[in-house]
Amino acid sequence: MSELHVALLGFGTVGQGVYEALDTHRERIKDITGKEVRIRAILIKDPSKEREIDPSIKVTTDFDEILEEEDIDVLFEAIVGEEPGYTYLTKAIERGIHVVTANKAMFASKGEDLLTRAREREVAVGFEATTAGGLPVIGAIRQLLNVNEITHIQGILNGTSNFILSQMRKEGLSFERALSIAQEKGYAEADPTSDVGGQDAFYKLMILSRAAFHGQPDWEAVPKKGITDLTSDWLQAAESFSLRFKHVGSIQRDRESISGVVEPVLVKESHPFYGVEDVENVVSVKGSLVGRVTLSGPGAGKLPTGSAMVEDFLSLIEGRYASSETRARIGVESLSGRDGEWVVRTPDEALPEWVDRFDLLDRITLSGHLYLFIRGNEEEWNAVQQADVRLQPYPVLKELPLESRLKREASVR
Repeated sequence: MSELHVALLGFGTVGQGVYEALDTHRERIKDITGKEVRIRAILIKDPSKEREIDPSIKVTTDFDEILEEEDIDVLFEAIVGEEPGYTYLTKAIERGIHVVTANKAMFASKGEDLLTRAREREVAVGFEATTAGGLPVIGAIRQLLNVNEITHIQGILNGTSNFILSQMRKEGLSFERALSIAQEKGYAEADPTSDVGGQDAFYKLMILSRAAFHGQPDWEAVPKKGITDLTSDWLQAAESFSLRFKHVGSIQRDRESISGVVEPVLVKESHPFYGVEDVENVVSVKGSLVGRVTLSGPGAGKLPTGSAMVEDFLSLIEGRYASSETRARIGVESLSGRDGEWVVRTPDEALPEWVDRFDLLDRITLSGHLYLFIRGNEEEWNAVQQADVRLQPYPVLKELPLESRLKREASVR
């Protein structure tokens, strides 16, 4: 029986997940591919650290020694940051080696270049694990693009932020205490800035934009807001309105333009994100025929991410997708609309005069602040907000419709 030779770059949480998945599912992979998978080499950073690695596997701190190994078919990359991951994958592709990556920061900015190089060398790049851990989001987008026009994607893309918000709401904790618990459980890094500041979700959103729309918006034009300003009072006010805070990335294509945003939003009980708690991730995709497709599950961790990388590996070996991206059709449907809903915290307890310009759905006073749940025209609200920068609003996320465009057209004939 022939063998498939692979190498791992990085042996942290994700690298160990790939190693375990390949080891524990060896027979299953052999049944699928008809080949034995053999790990030939692992690139590590700290040679003094104790690791449980089969002694037959080369362990090295020198990437060139990985490339010197003969007959490497696939390289798994699980390194943090743009470099040296980008350089390593570039060299591997030039050698004709297929690559599978979980490196979201690198792939968000360098993905198009890597895919172009891969097409030229007739190899494939797998990047399922860069977006939502164990969720097969990229695969679902590829499948939908066979027929559907994708117009909009929403997602809770960072499990750390979702865990913190869940703990703050359920346990009444401060942001600082909830973050500390996330760090104790290994959900947050010692430096959690990328997670709680929205950068991690932003990278993932840009990768989804590339996959769905074959393009990205101007990075500087995408608003990015984290969860660090949220307090227990804010979450309590939202709960009184039967709303929950979620940290969401949204991307949409409207004719020729792509726009996106990463921010804390409020969701109603009817929204599929309402019950997504703790470290779970969820992604909703709006297709022209299928309507809303929602995937949810573990978004981070050793085995979920390792699983995504191994599934990508099998897709490459079996030729289930090519190295090139499918060009999305141009959506013509705008989902933004002119009406919106917000919860607004005013600087004092007096009802402001501008409220008369909106529908006041509910209100509550907490800790000396008046919280208003309003509905109205988006342009009108923008004017109010510009006139009083002291206002602290959060939008209520609009739900992607379930029905398809064809059904809506049929209903009006």
